[in-house]
Amino acid sequence: MSPTVRTARHDDYDDVVELTSDVWPDRAMADYIPDVFHDWVDADGPGRKTLVVDVDGHAVALCQAVMLTDTEAWFQGMRVDPAHRGKGFGTMLTERLIEWAADAGASVGRNMVFSWNEAGLGQSLAAGFEPVTSFRWVHPEPRDETSEMDVGREPAAAWGYWQESDGRDVLSGLALDSGESWALSALTREALDQLATEQAVLTVGDDEPRGMACRVRTTEADGDRLAEYAVGVWSDVDAARALFAAIATDAATLGVDATRVLIPESPRHVAQAAYAGGNIDDRPDFVFEIDGLEELSESRTRT
Repeated sequence: MSPTVRTARHDDYDDVVELTSDVWPDRAMADYIPDVFHDWVDADGPGRKTLVVDVDGHAVALCQAVMLTDTEAWFQGMRVDPAHRGKGFGTMLTERLIEWAADAGASVGRNMVFSWNEAGLGQSLAAGFEPVTSFRWVHPEPRDETSEMDVGREPAAAWGYWQESDGRDVLSGLALDSGESWALSALTREALDQLATEQAVLTVGDDEPRGMACRVRTTEADGDRLAEYAVGVWSDVDAARALFAAIATDAATLGVDATRVLIPESPRHVAQAAYAGGNIDDRPDFVFEIDGLEELSESRTRT
């Protein structure tokens, strides 16, 4: 039977478990997709689509697209059974999801790949994505700390600093999305104002802001409560140290066990975060992008 692309179903679960069981054989980490697959199927609708490649009645490849905003789509969970790699199944899924996202109004689509995931990096390029930015996580320990600079919570001040920050340029204006874990979307003034109301926005600096961060949500991870911060940027080492102290104190007020803060993957930001004791991850993550989804979808339809 020829491979076909179709909507994922609950009865694909056993196949999904099998195809994700050996995705990263050299990594001591389990794939998260079996834990969320049933939720993905249940959530299928105008803002989310999960597709599989079916070969002889078995799901051998998987991918999902999510509308983050009216114009931004996020592609995630691309998995291909190792026995079926090299057959173009990832591209088949991506092309169908690009059509779906374009029909939903998206003009741009993005995905994220771990920097060590060579297969995923190549798969993204093969599907037409181009690298747009990279980021890293830092993890200030939740505790009551005294920042060496004044700490503010005004979104206008945070927005002004973000607009002028070189970190914003490195990140292409992207930050952790408020609605979808692991997804990045454009940080807008409207989104920042909403985070100030519903979560927290932080600035540090005595006379004017020298750094900013915004909390996007709290989640559960491996039995621990985690406070997630959409982005953290700063001007120098002292500002980084003050910002991490403000984040640590903010997280402590929530009673969480840990934090993760998205920072730009630039030599300055990574080096200063390490020097300021931010507890930084070993490797970055890469974000890829396809722009002009509607035109791309139309061109592929014509061909």
